[in-house]
Amino acid sequence: MPMRTNTNSIGTRQTHLTALATLLSALLFSPCFTAAWGRNAHKLVVNQAIDTLPQDLRGFFESYRGILLQHVIDPLDAVAKTPAEKRNDHLYLDKYGRFPFDSLPRNYKSALDKFGKSKLQANGVLPWQIGVYSQKLTEDMKNGHWEEAKLDAAILANYVAEAHDPFSTTENFDGKLTAQTGVNERFGTVLIDRYSSFFPMRPNDASYINDPTDHAFEVCLASHSWLETILLADRNAYVAGKSYSYNDEYYDRFYNQAAAVLIRQLSEASTDVGSYWMTAWINAGRPQLPH
Repeated sequence: MPMRTNTNSIGTRQTHLTALATLLSALLFSPCFTAAWGRNAHKLVVNQAIDTLPQDLRGFFESYRGILLQHVIDPLDAVAKTPAEKRNDHLYLDKYGRFPFDSLPRNYKSALDKFGKSKLQANGVLPWQIGVYSQKLTEDMKNGHWEEAKLDAAILANYVAEAHDPFSTTENFDGKLTAQTGVNERFGTVLIDRYSSFFPMRPNDASYINDPTDHAFEVCLASHSWLETILLADRNAYVAGKSYSYNDEYYDRFYNQAAAVLIRQLSEASTDVGSYWMTAWINAGRPQLPH
């Protein structure tokens, strides 16, 4: 007698497998699980930023290099635990029309009155977050709260670095809108993990920033302007070998075409992180630093 198949059981099992696959896909590719700069990028920026500081300030940050490197990735961990925190690490400029996106006021209250809190948070508040942490670090230093200063300096460094990541400035943050899913990770994580030992990074000396929030907006605009260059490099690297896979040859080609932009953005991020730290110290009245 032939074995009878329980079609209801098979159907139920297939339904469960489909639901599981859908759930995993949602978890893997949802925005809150998509990183911008990777962890090594943030640590690279902080390491270089310390060297941009003047001698009378460098000693303090040099003494706490390990703490800064440890905590610069705190915002990444915060996003993993609390997805709502993601609003702080990006600004989707293309949600506000065309370059130079003048429809978005740089004053937070004016932007809030014009667009409402939900839209602002959905599209990101990165430049204002940089302004907030710049002021926090200033107050820490002014009041001699050096433990808080170390942590806030690390978090500020994270957000300043994010402003230099072109994919933090666009709704196409993961490449899906141009059928290049994961290009942000290939650019901001994999290239750095593979090739950073060859990076000829040359950040400039730190300089005073007159308006921390406004400067953050300018950085986001400049970063946004590199998007098409990176996307084109990714497309060209993908099709050139005709293997249509992200293998070693693809990454070599992508690096050759995108390295100049990548190194430029990381170098400028290091310069700006040092500049924000120095600006906070100057605005705090140049307090005596602990040794």
